[in-house]
Parts: sequence; structure tokens; C-alpha cells
Amino acid sequence: MSADNAAVNFSELVNKNKQTLARLKESPRLLLHRRDGEDLVLTTAARAEQDQTVVSAATRMLAAMARREPGSTELLLGILPDAFPWVRFLPESDLHAFAVELVDTMRAADSLGNSASVAQLLIAWQHTAEIHSDPDLLAALTRDHGEDYGPVPDPRDAA
Repeated sequence: MSADNAAVNFSELVNKNKQTLARLKESPRLLLHRRDGEDLVLTTAARAEQDQTVVSAATRMLAAMARREPGSTELLLGILPDAFPWVRFLPESDLHAFAVELVDTMRAADSLGNSASVAQLLIAWQHTAEIHSDPDLLAALTRDHGEDYGPVPDPRDAA
């Protein structure tokens, strides 16, 4: 959440709702700190719709560019290190796979209006880059252990 967003305790919203909600005129979002759970973000429906419109437009433009423009894949591969510095640790084939998967996932997520899959994709690829950045970890995870540990039990059966 950016620095220009206001933050208050959730109890302030409950106890002084008019004054607290009035702060949304000064700030696009209000961070509500909770003692017993995850913090919440309060915004107006109009602001949330504007944010979704901007994200959707950027996603559609990126996807259209990636599909239509000659050389767009090379352009995307060239700008990814600026947007996500950790991609420098990915092997070239993984960098290309990340670029394709990112555009495809952003497009699919936009069609649903839910960006959770994009966030998960970014986290997963960042973890992959972390593994490639550490030679000892990469060696341990890619080493042939020479034996099969057998089938993995279904975790649903443990319940």
C-alpha cells in the first residue's frame, strides 16, 4: 500500500464511522489495522472500479502487443529485468517460459476479474529465481538422488 494512503485502527471505523469514512475524501484507500485478523483496505466502489479498469486495460494492451507485434517477445524479454530484477537469475529458457505464462495468466485472470492467479504466478517464478541464484540450493534440488522414494500418499487421506 502506498504512503499516501491513510491508516487507522479498525475500532476507529466502528466507533467513529463518519469521521473515519470522511478520510476517504483525502486518501484513495484507508488501511484498517485489526488486532484479531488480517488488515483490511477500504475504498469506494468507484475507486475500485477505476483501479480494475486500469489493470484490465494494461493487461489487454500487453496481451495484444505480445500476440500481434513482430519482435514483441524480444521486447518483453528485454523489459522484464527492469520490472522484475530477480529474473536475471532465471535460465534463458525459463525467462521465456515466464514471459509467456505471465501474459497468458494476466489475460485469463482479467477475464475473471480476479488477479490472485497472477500474484501466485509471480511468487512461484520469484522462488524459482531464488533457487537459481543460490548454487548450493540449486545443486541440492537438482541432484539425482539415485533412488525412488515411492508414491506420495494423498494428503486428503490423512484427514
